[in-house]
Amino acid sequence: MKVTIENKKGLNKDLKVLIDKETMNSYVDDKYEEIKGTVNLKGFRPGKVPKEVLKRQFGKAVFGEVLDKVLKETSTKALEENKIKPAGQPKLDLKTYGEGKELEYVLSITELPKVDTKLLEGIKFDEYSVKIDERETDTRIKEIAKNQPNFKDTKPETKAKEGDLVAIDYKATVDGNEFKGNEGKNTQLTLGKDLFLKGFDKQLIGLKKDDEKIVEATLPENFPEKELINKKALFNCKILNIKQAEEVKIDDDFAKNLGAKDLKDLKSLISKQINDEFKNSLDQLSKNQILKEIEKIKIEEIPQNLIEEEVKILSQGMPEEEKRKNKKSFEKKAKIRIKTGLILNEFGEKNQIKVNETEIQNEVQKQLRMMPGQEKMVMDFYQKNPSAVASLRGTVYEEKILNLIKEKGKPNKKDISKSEAEKILKEAHNHDHENEKKDTKKKSDLKTATKKKPSTKTAKSKPVAKKTKKVSKK
Repeated sequence: MKVTIENKKGLNKDLKVLIDKETMNSYVDDKYEEIKGTVNLKGFRPGKVPKEVLKRQFGKAVFGEVLDKVLKETSTKALEENKIKPAGQPKLDLKTYGEGKELEYVLSITELPKVDTKLLEGIKFDEYSVKIDERETDTRIKEIAKNQPNFKDTKPETKAKEGDLVAIDYKATVDGNEFKGNEGKNTQLTLGKDLFLKGFDKQLIGLKKDDEKIVEATLPENFPEKELINKKALFNCKILNIKQAEEVKIDDDFAKNLGAKDLKDLKSLISKQINDEFKNSLDQLSKNQILKEIEKIKIEEIPQNLIEEEVKILSQGMPEEEKRKNKKSFEKKAKIRIKTGLILNEFGEKNQIKVNETEIQNEVQKQLRMMPGQEKMVMDFYQKNPSAVASLRGTVYEEKILNLIKEKGKPNKKDISKSEAEKILKEAHNHDHENEKKDTKKKSDLKTATKKKPSTKTAKSKPVAKKTKKVSKK
């Protein structure tokens, strides 16, 4: 195989590939040997059909398969040997081909630009560590204790109040008629939590043991008997017992009930828990800073075909008039997203970062934990949508790249308090919210403008993607 690079112009170039006649003939002969053992022709024993007979019968199909195979193998090899990474699918132009002839073709390529990833080593960013004050830990432990009260029996004359644990028997009717599930025995209610039916608890406040009362409540939207949904029901209630909450003693026994070794260990665990609540959000701020620094890195030329593809994604579903008015803005965003993707990908390849199936499954499990009760739906979604799994792989890949950049970077370490962490995150949230409002207003203004002069081609409106494009591992 002979490869010649021609017509260099920026990132565009042509690769002229020549495969000599002898090599092509050997490919064709190998194919005939391959099919000889599988072809059954009348008058010939299996595997004994002469090549000339096979040529007359299958010549055109055989050469077509051989040509396809040679083009795939040699074009891939030509790119690899010349260390060319194409931006998109190269265009192939056949010049000379045919059985008994040499093969000559030209690959027209737009090459990915060279990226210097050395600038990513030593990149600066803020790295936060939240110092949890002992008082914050004590407050959290008190909140936990408050939500796990002990209850003690009261005297018969004690009136029920908010926070008490009340045991009742009840029997309910709707329009004077009983219904399925209308009775309850020794039902436990913590007054004030309103966990049974809305407004039910407060009607029991002030009652004593053995008191009876008719309580009125509306049956909810999720009530099993569909015909009774939103109907008013009368509950004939009898108070069986009233227990009052008593303050939980925060000591070693309390800590052990929560799975800690002792109170000191519990405080350590709670302190870590509070820190972890901020860690992910603050780490994301650090990664956003890294992405902003990457945006400043210069790449001389970005392939036009990639820009056009990215603009299509950004403007997907918009009216043609709006696309035209926003073209420069979309191109600017597209260049930033492509540049970021190219730099991260190059860094990932140079550092041999890979994503294995275990990491993909861990990410799926993380999403399952975020959507309790919908696990089956999430699993079905990923099983039926390979593109969603590919997107997930890209997310994990980008995360691993950013983590490595952080390891090689120069963090500006900041020890901050819990209140400072809350302030930093609030400011970041408000900044993102303001940018979102600006984008929304801009789109609204554009829609108003396009209404004055309707476009001839319209498409169903979809929101513009604003996030940095996820990197996908090729």
